[in-house]
Order: sequence, then C-alpha cells, then structure tokens
Amino acid sequence: MRAGLALIIGRQPDMTVVGEAGDSEEALRLLAASPVDLVLADVTMPGRTGFEFIRDLRERYPNIAVLVVSMHDEMLYAQRMMHAGARGYIMKAAGVDQVLVAIRRVLAGDVYLSPAVSDRVLEDLVGRPQRGSSSPLAKLTDREFEIFQLIGRGQNTRAIAVQLSLSPKTVDVHRGHIREKLGLENAAAVVHAAARWFESAGHADSGSSKS
Repeated sequence: MRAGLALIIGRQPDMTVVGEAGDSEEALRLLAASPVDLVLADVTMPGRTGFEFIRDLRERYPNIAVLVVSMHDEMLYAQRMMHAGARGYIMKAAGVDQVLVAIRRVLAGDVYLSPAVSDRVLEDLVGRPQRGSSSPLAKLTDREFEIFQLIGRGQNTRAIAVQLSLSPKTVDVHRGHIREKLGLENAAAVVHAAARWFESAGHADSGSSKS
C-alpha cells in the first residue's frame, strides 16, 4: 500500500515524494534531513503509536501538515487523531483518487474528513448528542484510549508509563477509569478485553508513515 501510494503520488505534476519510512523514528530522521509540506501517517506503526508520532511531529515541526491514511474505523479514530494534531483522516478503502483529493485539500490549508465525521465534529462543537457512537470505546478519553491500545499490545503499567512519560500511578488511575467506563470486573478483564480488541481490529506492526 505504501509503495503503491508513493508511486501514484510521485506521478502527480504538483507533488514530489521526498521519502518513505517504516516507523516513527525513521520518519523523524528523514524529516530532520529533508523538510516537507505534508506527512502521510497511519494509526498503527511499529514502536510509538500514531498518536505519539503526530504529537512529536507537531512539537518539532509545527508547520508540517499531517494526513492520516488508515484502515482503521474513521468513526473511532478520526476525531482523536485530529485532537493529536492531524489535519485530516481518510480510510484506505476510500480509494487512491479520494486520497489525492484529501492530500490536496490538506496542502491547501484545509481540513479533510468524511461528511459523517465532519457532522460528528460539528455536533461536539455545539454540544449536541453524538449519533452512531455505539462502541463502548467512544466513552474513553484520548489518553485512556491510547493506554487501552498499549495494553492491547501487551505492555504493562511500567512500560506504558515510560513510553508516555507518565508516572506508573497515573497510568494505574487511567486503567481504573478504563475498567469503570467499559464495565469490566477487574484489571485482568481490562487486559483481556484490550488484547481481544487489538487482535480483532487488525492492528499489526506494519503501519507506516510517508513524506
């Protein structure tokens, strides 16, 4: 997917692919050597999560726009990734032509979201009840959702604390909130639910970022 998309983008008369990276650290090294206007990133990538990568990117390179191109459910992820600093979100299933539309929209300084997600964002802004938020995970804050992902990856409290620069006590508090919001019986149930969700959602260490 990454190679094919890079090839198609490279054929556009108004775009140039500066580089490709298989993980966030490689992407940041490339960006240090080759400034770009736009980074395409996935939600899931080896090492750091997409949330962390986008936050790092926004902190180091605030003028670089980020468009998330992912297989993961837009309704669940898009608004969270926008909170992290992305300027748009599009699912890979949308097709290459629509991805090119999204790229040009973001490069022009606009925000790109599907109409359904745009409606949800507007409803949040005006305080209306959300529609279609059937997933229990929608109850979690961005930080809780991020920790839930890392639990699903098999990381314990100490590892999560180190990765997110939090204290183990703070991570445990978040884990408690996750347990309560998802109606789970105990900490073991949280681990089991996170692992089951992580597997069923098709997460794998094959995500990528491109510039």
